[in-house]
Parts: sequence; structure tokens; C-alpha cells
Amino acid sequence: MNAKNKWLVRALFLVWIALLYSYLKQPPFNFLVLNTFLAFIPIELSFHIDVGKPKNGFLFWIMVIVWLLFYPNTPYLLTDLFHLSLLNPYGVNGLLRLDDIMWLKFTLLLVSTIFSTLLGLWGLDTVATAITARVHAKGLLIKHGVIVVLTILASVGIFIGRFLRIHTIYLFLTPELFIKPLMNMWSRPAIVFIILLTIFQLVFYYTLKLIQKPQAK
Repeated sequence: MNAKNKWLVRALFLVWIALLYSYLKQPPFNFLVLNTFLAFIPIELSFHIDVGKPKNGFLFWIMVIVWLLFYPNTPYLLTDLFHLSLLNPYGVNGLLRLDDIMWLKFTLLLVSTIFSTLLGLWGLDTVATAITARVHAKGLLIKHGVIVVLTILASVGIFIGRFLRIHTIYLFLTPELFIKPLMNMWSRPAIVFIILLTIFQLVFYYTLKLIQKPQAK
């Protein structure tokens, strides 16, 4: 992504978050303002990570770690789609209601989720490419292995945020309160959730890669 498009993305996020804040100040959808902002952080970080960038190896890995800590906030928005049930979409006749406010909130949630997820997956691809180059690994198989590992870790992060209600910032403020719940969270339902979210993200990612793949002439 060139510099012009990066600034365009920043501007769009700024305007969009301001719009969300002005309209969704009250529950139950005010969560979308903070979640959209948190989803933008790893996208911004991915703008500063690339092959050979940053040049300093120590700084590169620090940025990758920070990116990874915040990256789950982006696909986390996908789980926010369950909040659409708060709109009570079905009328007494069992059919979807034609209510303009309901569909406006539906649109706000979908735009935040899809826009952030697509850009987040772009960042995932960029970071995975940079990591592969940094360790001097050759071949697509290595890169795809990095993609899978990063996606699994993102799914673990989504579980922590959704079910343990631990935000990324808590890791920096109160790390001692973060470790114990993480050690005790493993169960069959947790593992199934992580596997399913990993599959979903990978399907999303590889579908985008398939679309982006140049057509042979």
C-alpha cells in the first residue's frame, strides 16, 4: 500500500470513528466506537512494518510483538456481529422488520467490521511477509506457516477478549492479573472456539488472496 492510500485509510478511520461517536453515544451500541478504534491500532502499526522496515532488527521484532498484541482487536469485531440480535430484527409476523434506525445500526456495525477486517488481513499478510524475509526463509510454505500461526494466536486473543473480558491494554497495566486467567482458560469449548475462529479467518484471508491473484493471460 502506498503512502497516499495509507493516509486515506487514516482519514477514513478518523471520520468514521467521529461519526460513530456522534451517533452511538448511548448503549447498547456505544461499544462500537472503542472497538473500531482498537481495530485501527494494529492496522496503523502494520503501515510501519515491511520487508526491511524498520531496519533495526530489535525495533522490528518489538513492533511485530506490539502489532500481534493488538491485532486480535481487528478480527474481534467479527464476534460483535452477535450484537445485531439487540436490534430485535424480527417482527411479530416472524419477518425482518423494515425499520430505518435498525438498518442504520446494522450498516454501522457491518461497515466497521468489514472495513477493519479487510485492512487487518492486509496487515497480516504484510507482517507475515516481513517476518519471513527477516528470518531469511524462502518459499511460500514458510510464509503460509507464519500466517497460520499468527491467525491461531489472534483467535486465542479473541477468546481472551470476548470471554475473559481482558483488553490488550491490561497486559501492560496489570500483567499479573492477565497470566492466571490465561493459564486457566483452556477447555474443550475454548479450543473448539479457537479452531473455528482460526478457520473462519483463514477462509477470509485466502479468499481475498484468491481474488487478488493475477489472472494468467
